[in-house]
Amino acid sequence: MQDIPPAFEGLRRKLRAALTGPHILAFLPAVVLGAFWFGGEGWLLAVSLGLPVLYALAGGFSQTISYRPGDAAPRLPDLLRENLAEAQSKDQRMACFLLALDDFDKLLDHHGQGVAQQICERQVGRIGSALRPGDYVLQRPGGEFAVVLAPVRHFSLETAIQLARRLQRAVEEPIAVDASNVYVSCAVGFVLDRQINKPDAETLLNAAEAALDEALLNGPSAIRAYSAGMKAAHISRSELARDAEEGLETGAFQPWFQPQISTDTGEVTGFEALARWTHPRRGMVPPSEFLPLLKHHGMMERLGEVMLTRSLLALSRWDEAGFNVPQIGVNFASDELRNPKLADRIGWELDRLNLPPERLAIEVLETVVSAAPNDMIARNINALSQMGCSIDLDDFGTGHASIASLRRFAVKRIKIDRSFVMKVDSDREQQRIVVAILALAEHLKLDTLAEGVESTGEHAMLAQLGCHHVQGFGIARPMPFEQTLDWIRANDAKRQKTPRIERRIG
Repeated sequence: MQDIPPAFEGLRRKLRAALTGPHILAFLPAVVLGAFWFGGEGWLLAVSLGLPVLYALAGGFSQTISYRPGDAAPRLPDLLRENLAEAQSKDQRMACFLLALDDFDKLLDHHGQGVAQQICERQVGRIGSALRPGDYVLQRPGGEFAVVLAPVRHFSLETAIQLARRLQRAVEEPIAVDASNVYVSCAVGFVLDRQINKPDAETLLNAAEAALDEALLNGPSAIRAYSAGMKAAHISRSELARDAEEGLETGAFQPWFQPQISTDTGEVTGFEALARWTHPRRGMVPPSEFLPLLKHHGMMERLGEVMLTRSLLALSRWDEAGFNVPQIGVNFASDELRNPKLADRIGWELDRLNLPPERLAIEVLETVVSAAPNDMIARNINALSQMGCSIDLDDFGTGHASIASLRRFAVKRIKIDRSFVMKVDSDREQQRIVVAILALAEHLKLDTLAEGVESTGEHAMLAQLGCHHVQGFGIARPMPFEQTLDWIRANDAKRQKTPRIERRIG
């Protein structure tokens, strides 16, 4: 987009308001007839050619005004301030939507910065296609997008939710990358100007960011409207890092547990422990925010210690309550895997709680395995495998681990990445990819689990294709330990009434 002078941009917006509204259609016949009546064919020709030019200058042929990195884009606060002033002067309504691609860090790891940027640029156009003339789309860093709606007379909360869903559907359309389809989803947070008592650009943006944080915490594909109960106060990264360091010692970080179930019987076959942080002022902080913070400040190993201790304690408590939970999966970052005393520490924790090693699944990212040479990471993983712990290869399909790596690290189970699971019930290409992964696992005698299962259709298709286990929001969201007890009881009762899904033959 060319650099547009502010005065011309203001004129263009006025032209757009005058020429792109539905009322202009009522006057077009009169304008054309009047030109011919008073000026003859010459004026008729001038009007016929001139009106399309004015319409184009007004932006009538474009669905939205979209800005990508490198464009002469207005600052988001300035755009909010301008639209808010226009809405207030006309007694109209406006809104701000923020979208964030789910698992954008995995998209970067898998495809690289160049492809990730191409995907984001494609999404700008797709988001714009779901909007009205005069709305703005701005691409923000980190796989985020801002949508500023042009003022409109009526815009309800229900309408806003419907628009958020329409934006999500536009984002979720498959994108062709390297002769295959890539599926992404997004979380949406939004605020309406009438939700703020005395709205200004800063409070609107803070409120939209608070709503997006809440959506990311409950994602993927979550939608959240701003409410007065959300913590929108800004906290600097340095202050947040100090709070995180304190929270690791005071119990603010806790594992939440997401069930893994058998596709054959529906029984619980394990739980994955996922870190959650309850901040004293902000409430729940999204993992997408605190995990990079902990990594930057060297606190990942301490988080791993907290997660391991409390996850194994949860296993003991399930045993005491009389529930059969075969194993718990705990994620281990590369920082932890480089600790030469890791195997000894895990052995000590298991002995302390009298738990056999096979009930602990060590979840390791495929990107770590594919990049790890014969160093401390490899020695630690092999030592834990020899101890009896199960080795789960997480996000399989994103890190290009070789078959030799699967053997060298004694992998017991591969977890199929969510990007291959999305739409597997309706996309033949996704099905072929999953079938290939399952065939590889079968030949190597590896167990399989599909992550990110969000619908009954995906669950049923994975069962038919022969995947052994599933987890995802379609089964259950991560939950604190106390809620797992009721969930297991409810799942046991439900599976007694559910018919088994037959696997596909051949």
